[in-house]
Amino acid sequence: MGGPVKNIVVLTGSGVSAESGVAPFRDADGVWAKYDYREVATPEGFAANPALVHEFYNMRRRGVQTAEPNAAHRALAELEAGLEARGGRMTLITQNVDNLHEQAGSKNLLHMHGELCKAACAACGDVCDWRDDLSVKTVCGACGRSGAMRPYVVWFGEIPRFMDEAADAIMAAELFVSIGTSGSVYPAAGFVAEARALGIPAMELNLEPSENAYLFNDSRYGPATEVAPQWVREVLDGV
Repeated sequence: MGGPVKNIVVLTGSGVSAESGVAPFRDADGVWAKYDYREVATPEGFAANPALVHEFYNMRRRGVQTAEPNAAHRALAELEAGLEARGGRMTLITQNVDNLHEQAGSKNLLHMHGELCKAACAACGDVCDWRDDLSVKTVCGACGRSGAMRPYVVWFGEIPRFMDEAADAIMAAELFVSIGTSGSVYPAAGFVAEARALGIPAMELNLEPSENAYLFNDSRYGPATEVAPQWVREVLDGV
């Protein structure tokens, strides 16, 4: 991508956090190879067996709290700060439910699939930070009701969050970059097509070509901890 770029939208997926020890969902050895998503990641599954769903997400919440940001997370935080210092902007849209981007220092961040370290009350709608286990006996701190607390994550059949904000960011971008995504999970997998339809160049940084790799103008393949920092340095050196 020639010339300085000051407005960038970055989409990240599980490939960014995998090197921090956060298990991906869709790999051959991923989470959905071990669990039936219909039982633990749908509103119907939660209604049928809330204890099982809580057990599943409690395990994952504990796991992400022991993980630490890697070089890819830190590079993206550096890019955001570097662009802002030069009058630019980076919007980070993540499909990940961990908080490693925040730990690394990212601030302009959209969690389209929710956040494991938050909880929501289905009774009153309150959303709060949450680091402990959840159960059917957990009491909502806002309304005092028990039995209505759930993980603040987007389940299958639910609408991803911040879709309008993501669309606005893509429309204003000079470059769209996808890092560590499979290209198979919609609507995120459709973002590159939206960018290309607007005439916005698109780049893929991934361990291997994604399912929609043909839509990108440019691509680089390798571990996220290697290709992301290298690309970030090139962008900041060119600004």
